[in-house]
Amino acid sequence: MGTRAPMEWLRHAACVDEDPELFFPVGTSGPALRDVAAAKRVCARCPVSAPCLTLALETVPTSGVWGGTCEDERDALLRAGRGSAPGNGGSAVDLS
Repeated sequence: MGTRAPMEWLRHAACVDEDPELFFPVGTSGPALRDVAAAKRVCARCPVSAPCLTLALETVPTSGVWGGTCEDERDALLRAGRGSAPGNGGSAVDLS
């Protein structure tokens, strides 16, 4: 799924009715860690977390929780060159 194609899957995202600030916490401790955990719980029940993570890895957003991952987790996936999307059975995320 390329980033130029219409992203119809976004309409099915579990986060669509959530407060966007939950996915973009400020800081790296205390309340920010609670927000990251809460955002990841939303992602865990999301039927489109895999394409969300793929989008995040292809476009490299620098902040926020995307596809069930935080910045550090996405950085690690990008350094590895390939990664597994949370909740998709460990299938490789196609970065091509």
